[in-house]
Amino acid sequence: MQALDAAAVRRWAAACVDALDAQRDAIDRINVFPVADGDTGTNLLTTMRAALDALLRASAEDGLAVGAALAALAKGALAGARGNSGIILSQVFRGLAEAIDGTPSATGPAVRAALRRADELALAAVSEPVDGTVLSVLHAASAAAESCGSDTLAEVTRAAAGAAAEALEETPRQLAALARAGVVDAGGRGLVVLLDALAAVVQGREDPAAAARPVTPSRVARAADALVAERESGSGDYAYEVMYLLDGLVPGREKDLVTRLRRELAGLGDCVSVVGDGERLWSVHVHCNDVGAAIEAGIETGRPHRISVVRFADQITEAARADRFVRERAVVALVRGEGVAELFSGEGATVLPVDPARPPTETDLLAVLAGTRAAHLVVLPNDRELTTLAEAAAEQAIRAGQDVVVVPTASPVQGLAALAVHDSARRPGDDVVAMAEAAAATRRGEVVLAQREAITWAGRCQPGDVLGLLDGEVVLIEPRPAEHRPAGDAELVTAACRLADRALASGGELVTVLLGESAPLRLAGMLEEHLRHSHPEVELTVYPGGQPDAVVLLGVE
Repeated sequence: MQALDAAAVRRWAAACVDALDAQRDAIDRINVFPVADGDTGTNLLTTMRAALDALLRASAEDGLAVGAALAALAKGALAGARGNSGIILSQVFRGLAEAIDGTPSATGPAVRAALRRADELALAAVSEPVDGTVLSVLHAASAAAESCGSDTLAEVTRAAAGAAAEALEETPRQLAALARAGVVDAGGRGLVVLLDALAAVVQGREDPAAAARPVTPSRVARAADALVAERESGSGDYAYEVMYLLDGLVPGREKDLVTRLRRELAGLGDCVSVVGDGERLWSVHVHCNDVGAAIEAGIETGRPHRISVVRFADQITEAARADRFVRERAVVALVRGEGVAELFSGEGATVLPVDPARPPTETDLLAVLAGTRAAHLVVLPNDRELTTLAEAAAEQAIRAGQDVVVVPTASPVQGLAALAVHDSARRPGDDVVAMAEAAAATRRGEVVLAQREAITWAGRCQPGDVLGLLDGEVVLIEPRPAEHRPAGDAELVTAACRLADRALASGGELVTVLLGESAPLRLAGMLEEHLRHSHPEVELTVYPGGQPDAVVLLGVE
């Protein structure tokens, strides 16, 4: 590969998730600095999953440039960052995005500059940098890329990954806590996983996640002993980890406000990080004893939200995690209509029925996610309005220890397309990418009755008119037959046939139709007859959906 493009960035992100998932437990067990809380692997994986989720949502746009793909990763990582390691990871992605912004692809020199910028931002993210941590590993990778004698992408990434691995081996000689435990730095280990995956993607390896160097078993065992000793002796000075996102800072005063916030947090504890996405969002992290004061400092600075407080003594043990999860994978779907629910259940998904009279709450969905007792979850909201709800519940589930990704399906037909390619034998990251791509490749249409007078892209509609929508926009109007009579079966059938033709204008091989509870009985037969003449090459599948809000839902693949 001569240059990274957005597709390669997506493969890299998926490989990072898979590799971190495979090594999460081992990385957790070598986590002895700055606090022996055994969660660095989990925090990195959670942050990386949030980054991948953001990238998958952004990838629905056509022509996504590599800089935009990296920017999506950075924003997702910042918003979903867990722990100090997650904060630093978000700044690594931000540095890569800023250096490559505006370019259609990233060559060797561009990646070299990106690593240099990532090194600068990660160092600035930590209030008191220490040698022997992930910062040392990142700096070594950047320096090796800088001094690499070749400008090819493969050589630059190989040099960076190799130097990072060598720097990781030096961390016990730089940091006494690591030397006592006989382990390398956990955050640095995670960074090596990411760089190994990047080099493997560039080299075109079929399974880039497998390229990550494993954690030495003897080191894991020694770290487990060190963690027990640290916890029993109560050597930590601070009992809580406080994190929150911050926005609403007074424009023009951001730098002064952030400087003041860092100073106030440093007076309360250590491991202080206040980092931004380059626009308006900041992520705040501190280890302290006075939780209220840490949050109050954020309130005085801007608007804190997504506040997370973890008591180090309550960290989930490996045994508790093993007892909690009895399934490896699950898919959860939000659906309207009994027929649609049966379709998703028949394909193995866990279904949350959506009652129009009582829309589901975040707590409702969170209960379903926890009830699956699955370690890895994919959520299919099947409605744009429910996507925000799904993301909020996913955030809570992630904080509780599950790995959750929301695939942004805007219709049940996209959800069914995603579920059709779901393969639990694949690595979780690869499976999520395949499901997201299948959903994005499915054009969605619907036939509905207009409820009020409005101006649409297809003209003015009146209450009772039949509307045909493609990807959320009105593209045709079938007027009601008379001013005082609503549209009947004939108008509904005509609209469905016209909409199918519009959806197939740009190509397609498979049409999936879900009939709503108000769909005419003869609609399926009439539509099949119409397509047999107008598009004989197309395969049509019709199901009784029973959805109350649309006469017809239509998907074209």
